[in-house]
Amino acid sequence: MNLYEDLMWRGLIKDISSPDLKDKLNDGGLTFYIGTDPTADSLHIGHYLSFLMTRRLASAGHHPILLVGMATGLVGDPRGTVEREKSDPEVIKHNYSKLKAQVEKLFNMKVVNNYDWFKDMNYIEFLRDIGKYINVNYMINKDLVKRQMETGISYAEFSYMLIQGYDFKYLHEHEGVDLQIGGSDQWGNLTTGIEIVRKTTGDEVYAFSIPLVTDSQGNKFGKSEGNAIWLDKNKTSSYKMYQYLINLEDSMMESYLKLFTFLTKEEIENIMKEHNAKPELRIAQKKLAQEIITDIHGKEEYESALKVSEALFKGNIKNLNKEQLIQAFNDVPSFSITEELNLVDFLNNNKIVSSKREARELINNKAISVNGDIVDDLEYVITKEKALCGEFIIIRKGKKKYYLGNYK
Repeated sequence: MNLYEDLMWRGLIKDISSPDLKDKLNDGGLTFYIGTDPTADSLHIGHYLSFLMTRRLASAGHHPILLVGMATGLVGDPRGTVEREKSDPEVIKHNYSKLKAQVEKLFNMKVVNNYDWFKDMNYIEFLRDIGKYINVNYMINKDLVKRQMETGISYAEFSYMLIQGYDFKYLHEHEGVDLQIGGSDQWGNLTTGIEIVRKTTGDEVYAFSIPLVTDSQGNKFGKSEGNAIWLDKNKTSSYKMYQYLINLEDSMMESYLKLFTFLTKEEIENIMKEHNAKPELRIAQKKLAQEIITDIHGKEEYESALKVSEALFKGNIKNLNKEQLIQAFNDVPSFSITEELNLVDFLNNNKIVSSKREARELINNKAISVNGDIVDDLEYVITKEKALCGEFIIIRKGKKKYYLGNYK
């Protein structure tokens, strides 16, 4: 398959501005950009799809640029629902520096900032040179704007598409950019950029959109109980990312393997054949996790996440190092340990059980594990000498409930 055919097979193109773009994608040589606003200090896995697109196009001879938009971040784009909160300039500036460093490290891309060309532009100049070319009826018919007008949209967010459209014009004139890529929810902004370039320069430029990735219920990919799966491992550990990916639903796996990996058609077909024969082994999920985590954090981080996962599944946590223990039990109830206690008092005092009676029943029924070992001795004493890595006492109650005691 050529590049365009491969992108279509993977489901990576939703809208395309011109049939001519198909041949241009296959021929190589385009300079293109994608954009993101610094609304957080890390990209999340929902962004990851767009950044993989830059690699796909770069490998075919195209030239990527990332725009991290401090200017657009300060304004806020319409979400199609309600107005965004006003941004703190210092937070936006901090987020920009973090995203720039992250992208340069993970994706080796040139990064530009639209604040650089907007900070000295006066309002009259912008209205005359940009706003004059875009009709209001054109703007209000864009999907996100139309939907948000039902609840109310500020002039600032209404103007967002003009700012993004000018970004395309600026990058076309100063960086030779002829193609913009964005999520399908940004299609109105992408086409506005094409209009501004065409009306102010007479040049033809292009855009295509990437489908928004969801699960079978329509929830955005990368959202876990309301929390994003961040690409910064200090915000989302490799183990937590592994757990998210390994628990994805079977029905979406072929699609996700096409979207989020560079595996070939034949490789994906073979993986799905094995997966469908024994879905309980989660072969496709494991391969997806291996590809994504290895790409983002490296082979060592992937192997560590796999080790932690297998250790927890088997109840064998003694061979985990300190960092792995912190990753594994970061989200469980925790408490400080200040004294030596027998196990009954330890469980009761730290509210792992509701009473000493319950503690004794669980211990007698072999339902309490300490650092991976089942303990059925009522007189067992918790001491610092028994702590993993000299710090941690990990209690498991039943099969799945964990608690982390920490010697400070």
